[in-house]
This record gives sequence, C-alpha cells and structure tokens, in this order.
Amino acid sequence: MSAPLFKYGLFGDEISLIVAFVIGIGFGFFLERAGLGSARKLTAQFYLTDLSVFKVMFTAIVTAMLGLFYLSWAGWVDISLVYLSPTYLLPQLAGGLLLGLGFVIGGYCPGTSVVAVSTGALDAWLYLAGVMAGIFVFGEMFSSIGPFFYATDMGSLTIPDLIHLPYGVVVLGVVLLALGGFAGAGWVERLFAPPSRES
Repeated sequence: MSAPLFKYGLFGDEISLIVAFVIGIGFGFFLERAGLGSARKLTAQFYLTDLSVFKVMFTAIVTAMLGLFYLSWAGWVDISLVYLSPTYLLPQLAGGLLLGLGFVIGGYCPGTSVVAVSTGALDAWLYLAGVMAGIFVFGEMFSSIGPFFYATDMGSLTIPDLIHLPYGVVVLGVVLLALGGFAGAGWVERLFAPPSRES
C-alpha cells in the first residue's frame, strides 16, 4: 500500500480531521510526558540550563525525517505527494521573531500552552487567551497585511533543492548535526548549570 493515504483517496476530509485530532492528542501527551507543559522548563532553554526542548524537538524532526526517507526508499510513501508549506521568507522570519518574543515573555509556545492548559496551569489559560486574541486581530487585519503575508514567495522549498544535494546526503548530514547538537547541548547544560547548594 502506498502513502500518503489521503492523497490516494483512502479516506476523505472527515476522516482526516479525526486522524489529525488523534495525532494531536498523542503529540500533546508526549509533550506533557517530556515536561514541556511547564513554563519553567520551557524558559530554562533561554538560560541554557535545560535544553530539553531542543533535544525533544530535534529528536522528533530527525525521527520523522528518517521515517519518511526510508518509507520512500522502500516504496511505501510517495514523498512527492507529501504536502510542503510554501516558503515566504520575510513574513515567516517576522512571524518567527514574534513567536520567539512571545515564547520568552509568556513561557509557552502555542502548542505547549494547550498542553499546559490540559494539566490545569492557570498562566497557560492567560497565554492561550492571548493566542486566541492574536488570531482574531490577525484575521481582522489580514486585508491590510495580506501583501506582506505573501511577500518573498520561494515556493515549496526543501534543503536538498536549496543546496543541490541528494536527499540521502542531506539526511546523513542532519543526523550527524543532531548527534553533535545533543553532545553540545549536554556540555552547555553542564556549563550553565546553577551551582549546587550543599545542605
């Protein structure tokens, strides 16, 4: 059987929403189990004392990348049919900076705020209310900012396309980068760890 299943018509829009909901619940569960529903743990990455967010998210990226690569190699996934969001360089850079600023100030990103709400964190409710308000304001202002939103269109860009290297070489490079990143993250955590208090 080939995938993506939706592209081959094995289920429709209604089932895809159910699948997305189940995957979202699973993703949220594992985020919470990794401790990423805690604003203290999330903001610790900016102090370089706990880089769990970096390690968890990089692990998820590498796992998904390896899974897609090998399933494509085995002929089970047609990677050309996997949806890629178009790249709009300047608006996405601006959006990333705004997201990062909100992350530093509020202690959550939109996804982790939902995870924290599910565990009863009161500050996360306030953050999530801000997310909802931001969505509303963005929608109301879209007619004015639409030209910027679609500026610097680069199409559906991938790293292999950008640097003109085969997928396998890029996959190997990212895996090596991840291994180096994990080792470096451990070193940074030890370097910036707060001094232990002797009782």
